[in-house]
Order: sequence, then structure tokens, then C-alpha cells
Amino acid sequence: MVLPQENNVITYAEYLELDDDMQYEVIEGRIYNMAPSPNVKHQSIASELITEFNIHFRNQSCRVVSEIDVSLSGEKDPSKVNEWVKPDIVVVCDKDKIMKNHIAGAPDLIVEILSKSTAKTDKMIKFHRYQRAGVKEYWIVDPVYETIDVYLLENEYYKHTGTFANGDVINTSAFDGLSVKLEHVFRDDF
Repeated sequence: MVLPQENNVITYAEYLELDDDMQYEVIEGRIYNMAPSPNVKHQSIASELITEFNIHFRNQSCRVVSEIDVSLSGEKDPSKVNEWVKPDIVVVCDKDKIMKNHIAGAPDLIVEILSKSTAKTDKMIKFHRYQRAGVKEYWIVDPVYETIDVYLLENEYYKHTGTFANGDVINTSAFDGLSVKLEHVFRDDF
């Protein structure tokens, strides 16, 4: 598939109709190719975080979804969406934001797991875009150093609430009672 040129970006509805395995995100009119399939450590970290989140949110209205397209603008009509991202993990507590193929609006929590090809985008471009969209909490996971940087939205800006390493526990103020032991996330069994 040939990607559209920057000045001729397709809508999300057109993207859904493509008969191709290539995936990409569109942020502020710029196309970002999705990296190849993540490595085993990346997938393991994602699985463990999803498990921790699912256990916590099981009897609550929040839903945990991985690798889903997100229209940060909140647009529900795919033919009108011209910007979308595909975070590694999202937590959405407003069921009205959950569409058939995408999340329409800022999730309550987004987790991005860094890779060589995505680190700059995750730390800079997505950081600012998520902040501007009103994502309440943003976690940036570094699988190499086994750390998670947690950012909490306060007065429209992210406040860095800490860098947590293997062996630490993240107790987030955005979700009452959510506690994640990083020894479960950064397992040493592979």
C-alpha cells in the first residue's frame, strides 16, 4: 500500500476500508508508520499491565483495551475522523466513547511501551497531543531500563509524578485503589 501524502490524508473511514496489513497513525496531519510487531518483552509487559488493570477494573465501568485506534478529538463518525493514534493500552471509563472500531475521545489512561522506532514520538509528539486532548494519566514504559514514568494531568498540563522501577509499586491517584506491583510487570523469566 502506498501511504497518502501529508497534504492528502485519508479519513479514518477510508483507512478502515484499506485491504492491507499496514497500520499507521495520523497526528496533526502527519502520518506515522506503525513499527513492526513488538518483541517478546514488549508483548509480555503489555500483557502483564493489561492483567493488572483488568483485575482492578473488573467490577467497574472502566474498560481496558489494547492496540485500538483512538480519535482524541472525540469524533464518533469515522468519515469525519482525520487524526487517530493507536496506543499500546488504554483505559476508558466512559462507555459512550467506545465505538465499534475506535475510541472517540480522550481515554482516562494511556500506556505507551517504548521501542527504538517509537521513543521520540511517544515521549514528545504523543505526550503533548495526549496532554492537549485531556488524557488524565499517561504512562511511558521503558522496557530496556524497566521503568515507568507516570504523568498526571493537572490544570491542563502533565505533572511528572514519578519514575518507577522494577520492584516499586505504582499507586495512582487518578484511579482509587489502583496499585501495580512492577515485579509482576517486569518479569525476569525469559
